[in-house]
Amino acid sequence: MKIKNPVLRGMYPDPSICRAGDDFYIVNSTFEFFPAIPVSHSKDLVNWENIGYCVDRNDALSIQPAGIGRQSADGIYATTIRYKDGIFYMVTTNMHQAKDAGNFFVTATDPAGPWSDPIFLDVPGIDPSFFFDDDGKNYYVGTAFGTIYVVEIDLTTGKMIGDTHKLWRGTGGAYPEGPHLYKKDGWYYLMISEGGTERSHMITMARSRSLFEGYEECPNNPVFTNRSLLRPIEAVGHADLVEDQNGNWWAVCLGTRTFSYPPKHNLGRETMIAPVDWSGDWPVFGNNGTLDMEFEVDNLPAVPEDKDRNQDYHCSFDTEKPDLSWNYLYNPEEEHYSWGNGRAMLTGNEHALHDWAVYTWLGRRQSAHNTKASVTMSFPTEQEREEAGFTVFMNYKHHYAAAVICEDGVRKIVFRRRIGSLENTENRIVLNGEKVTFELESDKDLYTFYYRVDGGEREFLGQGETVYLTTEVGGSFTGNYYALYAMGNGKPGVTPAVFTDFNYVEMD
Repeated sequence: MKIKNPVLRGMYPDPSICRAGDDFYIVNSTFEFFPAIPVSHSKDLVNWENIGYCVDRNDALSIQPAGIGRQSADGIYATTIRYKDGIFYMVTTNMHQAKDAGNFFVTATDPAGPWSDPIFLDVPGIDPSFFFDDDGKNYYVGTAFGTIYVVEIDLTTGKMIGDTHKLWRGTGGAYPEGPHLYKKDGWYYLMISEGGTERSHMITMARSRSLFEGYEECPNNPVFTNRSLLRPIEAVGHADLVEDQNGNWWAVCLGTRTFSYPPKHNLGRETMIAPVDWSGDWPVFGNNGTLDMEFEVDNLPAVPEDKDRNQDYHCSFDTEKPDLSWNYLYNPEEEHYSWGNGRAMLTGNEHALHDWAVYTWLGRRQSAHNTKASVTMSFPTEQEREEAGFTVFMNYKHHYAAAVICEDGVRKIVFRRRIGSLENTENRIVLNGEKVTFELESDKDLYTFYYRVDGGEREFLGQGETVYLTTEVGGSFTGNYYALYAMGNGKPGVTPAVFTDFNYVEMD
């Protein structure tokens, strides 16, 4: 049987995993996207399904553009999921927000939800984790000022109990973070990430007989990394471990599928999985400490179904709300969205697509390099500068968009590229018709847009290089989305854009 990476494709970074009986669950960071923190379920560790979100109510948590001043770096950072006595715990950090900032956790008896309201923690730093010792005590593990620390916690109130204890600063790599504690054979094993979440990412470990002191480094550090190797997966790090019901160990981690030279990635950091041999004193990850695209294994916890890995998708907008594959950008202004009866209706607020702001935007992750996508839109606007369309979107400074806009009282189809501070509308076509179908094709070189008016002939609209929509050029911690949007470009919009028949096909 084969495990093929990534197991969660597209922007699914910072994975954490737990097991409850014969079921496995993964959570991921989501940064500025909402609903926040997807929960994915599997029986076999190969096939995963998104079953819900830990934060899916608009009034539960504030995720807004505030703080450090660049999109792709706000919101929900590293998540951890743990299970104890019939309750699931998810702990994470909401970064740099004017409201609801800091570390918090939520709980649920069903990982599909509902989850509790956030319980905020008065602890410093980021990348929180929980550790449940076999004596019944519960601990918070975190990262602050370059040091991993632990403190006992009351899981009912979120209050800390006693003093904090500094454990380890890592092996000397940059940014020691992402800590997780495990107990095995009387040893406390501390696993962290170092090197930064780029191509030097790595996993290191230390252990001690005492929870609070005396940690000795693994002589084989780093225990898991693809740094300095010519591999199709790079930036391997931010891992978590789980023991299955048969006593076998597995690791989930993030990695990037890169292309071009120097290597770049546009799909975000994705979730990978690898077998772990823990028959000795220290665990051996994957292929002697490295991550492969495929692993041949004979000890999966369940026989996997033979499923097509491509995530081809059609949305007819017939349900009452978007399915779990769709995300908003920040907390949505719900009055600007209407969904169902075969259409999605989006009405813009006063902002433009290049503003660092909350606006009317609804997207799905790009999860393969070679794709085709399309959507049909009706937008009979007469308000000057009002706009709606279809975009491949990394962030507000890096995106390409095909749209309908009213200019000088005339509706036009336009293609626009935004690359950093540079923006240019590269095509304008007078729209003589009611409906426009926008089509997008992607590969590792180009994003290419086409259009059809009222179902007519397909016409070329514009294209942009893929490399300008990569993390290395214009991003931070997220990946690209294919999104529907509506904008007022200076004043509130008045005309709903009506979207129908969204299609997404992968060809990787």
